Amino acid sequence: MRRLWGRRDGGRERGSVSIFMASAAFVMIVIVGLAVDLGGQVAAQQRTRDVAAQAARAGAEQVLGGPAVEGQDVQIDSRAAAEAARSYLAAAGVTGTVTTSANDTLQVTTSADYSTKFLSLIGIASLHVTGHSTARLIRAQNGAPR
Repeated sequence: MRRLWGRRDGGRERGSVSIFMASAAFVMIVIVGLAVDLGGQVAAQQRTRDVAAQAARAGAEQVLGGPAVEGQDVQIDSRAAAEAARSYLAAAGVTGTVTTSANDTLQVTTSADYSTKFLSLIGIASLHVTGHSTARLIRAQNGAPR
């Protein structure tokens, strides 16, 4: 005689939906975690690039006064520029390097580590980010370089 309300397989698939839901929930948590941590890494990288640009700009403002007043080529005071850029980096709490070249160019490279929120659960505690910026001093008259 056939049973009208029971299953013929004896309930062998019992709990299969629970395993599927647990697996799906785990996958969703991993995806959200990746989005949070990779988004944080992008924000940290944007910050290091911004700090590098601002430090380069602060350093490039250190001009040798004598040649500029006499109408000669504008030159960066290398020591003062490097110090100003390093001071800006220190104030921003970012590590970096500052170099000058050709008496008119200042290069700043910054680096930082983003501490992960979710990826630390699988052993990735931090993500390294860097930023780079260059400021070049030029003379301009009516908006055109000279």
